[in-house]
Amino acid sequence: MKIIETDIEGLFVLEYNCFNDHRGNFVKTIHQETFNNFGLDSDFKESFYSISKKNVIRGMHFQIPPDDHSKLVYVVSGKILDVVLDIRINSKTFGNYFSIEIDSKKPVGIYIGKGLAHGFLSLNDESIVEYHTTTPHSALNETGINYDSFNFNWNGIKNPIISDRDLNFETFKNYKSPF
Repeated sequence: MKIIETDIEGLFVLEYNCFNDHRGNFVKTIHQETFNNFGLDSDFKESFYSISKKNVIRGMHFQIPPDDHSKLVYVVSGKILDVVLDIRINSKTFGNYFSIEIDSKKPVGIYIGKGLAHGFLSLNDESIVEYHTTTPHSALNETGINYDSFNFNWNGIKNPIISDRDLNFETFKNYKSPF
């Protein structure tokens, strides 16, 4: 596994080694020693996945303190456009976003530190995205930023499929960040 720093502090791209043979593929997504060498918390408390149809946007999600967490995200099957927004008020990259296309055929993950909002656009049907978080889900402290409020293009999609909850998140401009 190769860990690559991005311009946003606390956000890393993970290039996974994929081992192929006549049976198929094998990919190791978490390696504690490698994470420790980069100072990344790998004490994950919860793991879950979503299955999304083409043109579904999920996000921009995060949890606020005291249940804020780091998150590891990768695609098990399919392809997504993954997006991370820095919502840390005192960060030099506050308001900046990072995006990357993640395809299960070329295994890549992203490690998202605390104070970063996360979302993605499914680029095909049946995209399976797996998440690992360093704190359990907290309904009380889970929130988000409206996906369409920070000048990201979302691949020019005109009619995305979005949950009512995600549509009703506060805009980035009006959100009072605790980070």
